[in-house]
Amino acid sequence: MTLKEAMYERHTVRKYKDKPLPEDIIELLNKRVFENNSTHNVSVRLITEDESAFNKLIRLVLAKGVKNYFVLCGNDASDLDERIGYVSADLMLYAQTLGLNTWYVGGTYSRKAVKQSSPGERVIGVVAVGYGETNGKPHKSKSADQVSSYKGGEAPSWFTEGVKAALLAPTALNKQAFMIRGKENKVSIKCENGIFSGADLGIIKYHFTLAAGMENFEYV
Repeated sequence: MTLKEAMYERHTVRKYKDKPLPEDIIELLNKRVFENNSTHNVSVRLITEDESAFNKLIRLVLAKGVKNYFVLCGNDASDLDERIGYVSADLMLYAQTLGLNTWYVGGTYSRKAVKQSSPGERVIGVVAVGYGETNGKPHKSKSADQVSSYKGGEAPSWFTEGVKAALLAPTALNKQAFMIRGKENKVSIKCENGIFSGADLGIIKYHFTLAAGMENFEYV
């Protein structure tokens, strides 16, 4: 499965089987984390066989069986959220290619417990990862017209494919509060989702870029 194929297969999964991640899978995930950390100057880390990211009530009601997760963190900076969002999108799709399921969590995790694993760094969320009880299902989605516009004639195929991919991306509270604008080979993306805007922007950019092809456009 390619990363592009994984975009269509990945859905939010909140309940997981009691099945540990094999050592070879953990090794592959950690390698991907290392590559992303080096490229994007963040400090994401994979935590395995640990339930402390969610309190007992959340584990019973919403996050059943979550024992493995990525801690999304790095040194504080104005663009940290966007960089973390971009990296988290890559990790979610990469995990999907390995037969795993994921859940991007921006608000319902235990900040106190997670922060203990990342002293001195700012944590913006976690991504649960593991073998889901189900593969999830597509989320309710806006239409392309609601989240995009292209000036100067008919939108090229790379633009429409990029928008389609952006609509597959997870966003905080599933608001899809973003707008993608294109003109010739120039693209701008804006997100307005409160404190989650930066991370949402990174996730949307990753999906759009993967589908559209960076060789076809540039961000402005």
